[in-house]
Amino acid sequence: MNGPTGLGHSGPVRLDLSGLDTRPAQTWGAMRLVPLVRREPIEDLRLHAGLYDDDPATTVLSDATGCTTYVPHAFVATWSDDGTPVAAYGTQLGRPRRHMPVWTRRRMARHGDKSRLRFLPLHLAVEGFLALHFGGPVIVWEEWSRQAVAHGLSPRAEDAYLGMEIRGLEDALKVFEIHPEQCGLLLYTGDTLAAAFVVPHPEDYRALHPTLVLDLYGELVYDYALFYPARDFRATIDEDAVSSLADLRAEALRQEREWARFHDSVMAGGLIRAPDKVEEIERLGRFTLSRFLPAFERKSENHIGETIIDEEGQLAYLKTFRLSEAQSRRGHLLSTLAEHDWSLPATAAALGTGPAALGLRLERAGFGHLLRQDVLDGYRKARAERLSGRSRRTRPAGAPSPPA
Repeated sequence: MNGPTGLGHSGPVRLDLSGLDTRPAQTWGAMRLVPLVRREPIEDLRLHAGLYDDDPATTVLSDATGCTTYVPHAFVATWSDDGTPVAAYGTQLGRPRRHMPVWTRRRMARHGDKSRLRFLPLHLAVEGFLALHFGGPVIVWEEWSRQAVAHGLSPRAEDAYLGMEIRGLEDALKVFEIHPEQCGLLLYTGDTLAAAFVVPHPEDYRALHPTLVLDLYGELVYDYALFYPARDFRATIDEDAVSSLADLRAEALRQEREWARFHDSVMAGGLIRAPDKVEEIERLGRFTLSRFLPAFERKSENHIGETIIDEEGQLAYLKTFRLSEAQSRRGHLLSTLAEHDWSLPATAAALGTGPAALGLRLERAGFGHLLRQDVLDGYRKARAERLSGRSRRTRPAGAPSPPA
């Protein structure tokens, strides 16, 4: 993936969930699904899942400015009679007999006609994260390798899990009730916000609800689903305030409002504050398709995502991906380097460390190939000498020297 497909203005923003009301959560093991319902559905924008020629197994290729998505266990070849690229089903000997056509998409979001737009859910957001300072050093400082200067961060890869691999998610989506006005969902694993999904209309949500098992999820979501069950938030009714069915109904409504306030201010607070930079991708009449990146704050929630918002700022569509701690650290390092023109001494000072420690930190983050080998070896030697000196200083007087 060699960078963004098309970008507009950027700037800080908050996700505005007004118009969406929280309903009581449903839990299944580590899964907690919080329904979001609309007071007024959006009628002039609709979303649906599209297949190409009724064949769900589609290989998608892009040009030099996009990224490549492929169907596992498929091979791209040009054995068709008319030269059209196709992909083989399975392993075959001799002339392939079973194959399917291959479609080429020039952009991650592309117009089908004047009133239709095709885009791959979450791929816009992930592409934006992978393109983060993709070009590499803007100044040829002596520490950077030839590869860093010539090719930047290419290749760049991040790990993700398919929803089918998240323990309990598929079962939860099967058994949970869908509210009549439901237009969205907040997904928690181990009471940690994993993903948000919002669509314009209840009919859209009913159609797209099963696709959540096909979405991408981060390492943190996968681990929490395995090891951290959801807590049980119990409603408490004031017995002294109940003397009739009307009083009981009022107490239940009070508990529902208190849950919604707690959820929106505490549990989902990190998502609402998450966007730091927003990039416009496409205009859809009165709507705008955008993607956003977080501030990459340490020890904090960091979500990437994509939105469709109308001219009044109302949220019509939202899909998010929560970054793992390691991914957040990589984003933080790259952003800090870019802020200081990729100068290691200046970046190290901003992070409160030294150039050698920063260099080794870059190596642990998977960016060691960006540094010249002799520079990186020097950083390792300096660290070893420092640790050796610290060991000698802390050894009691008269203690024998360690064996050679």
